[in-house]
Amino acid sequence: MKVELVQLAGRDGDTAYNLQRTIKAIGNCGADTDLLVFPETQLMGFPTEENIGRIAEPLDGPSITAVQQAAQAQNVAVVVGMAEAANDGRFYNTTVLVTPEGVALTYRKTHLWASDCGVFTPGDRFATALFKGIRVGLLICFDIEFPETARALGQLGAELIIVTNGNMDPYGPTHRTAITARAMENQAFAVMVNRVGDGDGGLVFAGGSAVVDPYGQLLCEAGRGECRMTVELAMEQLQRSRRDYSYIAQRRIHLPGEQVEHANGLRELIIAS
Repeated sequence: MKVELVQLAGRDGDTAYNLQRTIKAIGNCGADTDLLVFPETQLMGFPTEENIGRIAEPLDGPSITAVQQAAQAQNVAVVVGMAEAANDGRFYNTTVLVTPEGVALTYRKTHLWASDCGVFTPGDRFATALFKGIRVGLLICFDIEFPETARALGQLGAELIIVTNGNMDPYGPTHRTAITARAMENQAFAVMVNRVGDGDGGLVFAGGSAVVDPYGQLLCEAGRGECRMTVELAMEQLQRSRRDYSYIAQRRIHLPGEQVEHANGLRELIIAS
């Protein structure tokens, strides 16, 4: 599987600007690319309590519709973050896997960072879906600092963990350590794409987007500027890494929650409120 990491600077609250850059990046992808990954809340930037009601969109809103159309035109899949306005009147920090056929997987951030609180509602489940025969799970930024989040995906059979990130200084080294640990602990590939540049409130985003193999070894790592990196995941490494032992199979503590299997291949672990 060939994956492109698109590490960009964004503008908080400026959906038109962010969407235009996202669509352009999709249009410029390699001819043999399978999947493009963008940062956390890529489409809207980080909202505030004051503007969340204005900038958040539903999953079938104009921004995701435009992304899906661009993905269809390039015959590529896209993982992108957004501020979601849900039917229940709440707002979620959401990441979406969009294929040429439509939305294949959504994930609402379960562990809210300080600036998320009061703006977003935490999600209540983890999920994986099949994409080109690979079971994919999604996480968002602060989530990866909790081993249980990636383990939930591992428990659901994840082979590729994708993290949309909005990590800022001085926490870049924290996420570099966390992403390598989450990949190794679950013997899965991990792809993390972070934002760069300045944000509202004096934030400076740390970059450092990375891909890690199932042994916890870095395959590539970005610096602090805008860039695109392409990496080809050798999926046979999954079988090799799990040949002699399996952390998932041999663990003696299972995460609680209701596991649900759907006919379309989606698997969910619903956590207690």
